[in-house]
Amino acid sequence: KILCEDNGALPFVLAARFELAVKRLFPQNKKEYLLTFNEKNLYSTKKDQLRRSRLYLPGNEPKFFINAGLHSPDGIILDLEDSVAPTEKDAAQLLVRNALRSVDFYGAERMVRINQLPKGLDDLKFIVPHNVNVILVPKCESAEQIHLLEKEVDKLKKQHKVENPIYFMPIIESALGVIKSYEIASASKNNCALAIGLEDYTADIGTQRTNDGRESIFARQMLVNAAKAAGIQAIDTVFSDVSDMEALRQSVLEAKALGFEGKGCIHPRQLKVVHEAFAPTAEEIEKAKKIVQAFEEAEKKGLGVVSLGSKMIDPPVVKRALRTIDLAILNKLLDKNWRKTQ
Repeated sequence: KILCEDNGALPFVLAARFELAVKRLFPQNKKEYLLTFNEKNLYSTKKDQLRRSRLYLPGNEPKFFINAGLHSPDGIILDLEDSVAPTEKDAAQLLVRNALRSVDFYGAERMVRINQLPKGLDDLKFIVPHNVNVILVPKCESAEQIHLLEKEVDKLKKQHKVENPIYFMPIIESALGVIKSYEIASASKNNCALAIGLEDYTADIGTQRTNDGRESIFARQMLVNAAKAAGIQAIDTVFSDVSDMEALRQSVLEAKALGFEGKGCIHPRQLKVVHEAFAPTAEEIEKAKKIVQAFEEAEKKGLGVVSLGSKMIDPPVVKRALRTIDLAILNKLLDKNWRKTQ
């Protein structure tokens, strides 16, 4: 006999709690109690999706899930790893599964950080068939780990007839991971970004994080170069002081200068600062427009050499300018029909 006390929990939480009680009492019971998909959540995302921010939420704290999307993060991470105690892992798996199916995240990319591989393979059956967009792979140290993940994800997608793309975001958190960062970044066509986690990295190299970050500059530069060489995004670590918005802004501007395109957030109040700091400036937008216009005009005239003023414009410069314009449009700083208004 199971007694379930309702203290006002939402249906997806009640269903998970009930299923957990059954499974803990009867481990041999493999039946799933699945809720209907929320149609508002049935959207896929793109490999080159805007990922300025990703908001971490503990996977066993459903009270944080409900309104997370209202804060407009680019991505919401339902965490099954470090923020969940070992005794709560099974509860978090069910809560995250039900949230992926039921909770309206208001257009945010649905991300899940699984446990460190190979243990994290057990998390996949709770997320792959249930509407996840991106799987974060913590403490990644080799391409083989990504291959292992990809094989299991492909198997589950085929088994459950999942058609939407599922991307991977390996997180580099050790000296070995840094050294192998390009190998990891280029391990799969499903990799969309490479992230760095500095708390574990600094512990691994036997030092502590400082405000100026001098102890991690090599690792961050390595990661950015590895990501860019592999053609994917570079995502910076979280900023742990949720009260110092100016220090956060400076941290994001530094990350942007290094080549990062996004940053982890641990509190909704950090999102606005992160989004504003990663947005292109008016000067950057104007410069990008001039570069693109010069390139397109040269193409029309059949010119092999493109210049703007006294400076030559090569393909990487054009590519960067196009990315700046894309970001400006996505950040609503530039009309998508800007060429017609020139």
